[in-house]
Amino acid sequence: MPLRPFAAPTLALGTTVGGGLLAGTALTAYAAWEARQYTLRRVTLPVLPAGAPELRLLHLSDLHMVPSQRRKVRWLTDLAHLHPDLVVDTGDNLAHRAAVPTVLGALGGLLRIPGVFVHGSNDYFEPRLRNPFRYLLPDDGRRRTDVPQLPWRDLTAGFTSAGWLDLTNTRASLEVKGVRIAFAGVDDPHLEYDRLESVAGPADPTADVRLGIAHAPYLRVLDQFTADGYDAILAGHTHGGQVCLPGGRALTTNCDLDPARARGLHHHRAGGRESWLHVSAGLGTSPYTRVRIACRPEATLLTLVPAESSRR
Repeated sequence: MPLRPFAAPTLALGTTVGGGLLAGTALTAYAAWEARQYTLRRVTLPVLPAGAPELRLLHLSDLHMVPSQRRKVRWLTDLAHLHPDLVVDTGDNLAHRAAVPTVLGALGGLLRIPGVFVHGSNDYFEPRLRNPFRYLLPDDGRRRTDVPQLPWRDLTAGFTSAGWLDLTNTRASLEVKGVRIAFAGVDDPHLEYDRLESVAGPADPTADVRLGIAHAPYLRVLDQFTADGYDAILAGHTHGGQVCLPGGRALTTNCDLDPARARGLHHHRAGGRESWLHVSAGLGTSPYTRVRIACRPEATLLTLVPAESSRR
């Protein structure tokens, strides 16, 4: 029996829709798989004075932990075997009200190493289910605060009782392997909790190296730290774009930082000065949309070396 005139287009349309659904399912499955491919990056950062010993700094960010994420916990626990000299945690460790013991347990070995930290918006407030595509909109720059708070005070207490320094809108210093490190840190700029006036002013000229720490790399914070003479700035928040184009090209940073610097090591210039900027793509996602595309979850081992030896 011959096909009716409209049957062929209908068949073609059905084939196209079916193919599209199959491709969409495959992409979703891949994105869910990639969100669990935890990766250790290694980066050299030339900021130390001549003759100083190399320092191994582990940069952690955006764990977004929930208690059921056993694979992430195992991976984090194994990082203690790297024996870093210093840990910097740039926030968003929590994604569940019962996650504090999970975070502290996963970081147990690292908590015995000198460390500093700041919080991010997801340490303060519970995540909520929302349209994931809103993350890609340029006007989606504010975090909802009309939701229950998370036990961030317990997280702070766990970190500080282990000896880590709380850099919330303050300055501090540490000596590691004979190298004196001056820090300035701010509370989460994404929530506009940062109080730059509390840390403004020239970075400690007597320190061997000066580091600025923030959760979200908003330009006002980067400009201030750079103009004040900090050698490097460490931040997270961006998830590296999370859903990127092939090759890892980010579409958004969820702040006013340009997408070209959504992750990795870059330069930042302000006030006639220049600082290094390291943005971590982080280890987690929203618990409601555990997907990543062309942007694997990461922690970074930064090897701080003398600037002169790097140039040679």
